[in-house]
Amino acid sequence: MLGITHLRHISLFTPVLKEQADFYEKVWGLDKLQEDENNVYFRGAGSENHILHLQAGEKRGLHHMAFGVVDKHAVDSAAKKLKELNVPVIQEPGYLDEAGAGYGLRFLDPEGRCIELSCWVEIHTKDWSKKNVDPIKLNHVVMNTKDIDMITEFYTTVLGFKVTDWSEHQMVFLRCNKNHHSLAFNQDVHASVNHIAYEVESVDEVMRGIGNVRKADVEPMWGPGRHGPGNNVFCYFRDPAGYVMEYTCYLTTVEDDDKWQALVWKRVPHLMDQWGIAGPPPPGARASMQGDPDEGWATKLVKKD
Repeated sequence: MLGITHLRHISLFTPVLKEQADFYEKVWGLDKLQEDENNVYFRGAGSENHILHLQAGEKRGLHHMAFGVVDKHAVDSAAKKLKELNVPVIQEPGYLDEAGAGYGLRFLDPEGRCIELSCWVEIHTKDWSKKNVDPIKLNHVVMNTKDIDMITEFYTTVLGFKVTDWSEHQMVFLRCNKNHHSLAFNQDVHASVNHIAYEVESVDEVMRGIGNVRKADVEPMWGPGRHGPGNNVFCYFRDPAGYVMEYTCYLTTVEDDDKWQALVWKRVPHLMDQWGIAGPPPPGARASMQGDPDEGWATKLVKKD
């Protein structure tokens, strides 16, 4: 168990950096924090230094997901435990070269995803300039996996996540704190990014967000609605690079770990959307959520036996 406290940010490769960055700043509601020719960092209304990093690349894919730990001792202890379990550590504990800096490490999960654990990251204490929609933080990230049982075993036994619920044997919802899930995996034909969910304060903000995106000539691909697992309000869209993102609010919290029992939810329309408005995701939404096959950019850094 590595003492993971929360989801910090996600870093993505994009072949349309300027177009995508403009969308997140001018339409989605994030604030541009830092940029250079090949990178743009965005913050939300919360204290987390940044919640989205876009990096120029020839094709789409995950650069890394970042999770918080308490302190330097936790980072150093995590490195030791990961090495004992033969998990590839591709960046040794040290000070990070990214917005917000901090102290951390990076390693690869069994499907080649780069995962960052960090502490001492700079936070925001200045007031946020309010808009009509203020994404606070990343609520959760969903990844596609070729082997849902294998990846669930890794994230629970090695990283310390807990299974909150299942959607039949198609999806698993994992928590690292009171939030119903900060990470979920969906069984598919390849590993890839499924979608990224941004938390807003209320259903009113979700609806205003839909209005903002429609004004930019982008229609929702699924929603609005309210999920069964997690009980959260949702609406999904495609960004200019083709990634799927979500406005969400009201996610269930687990107040007592000892009393919580994971449910296996049926994959039926009235549980995918309890309101009966959105129904199950249409074929186009499912295709977008499948993403592009992603073996992981950093797998080439791992020496083969």
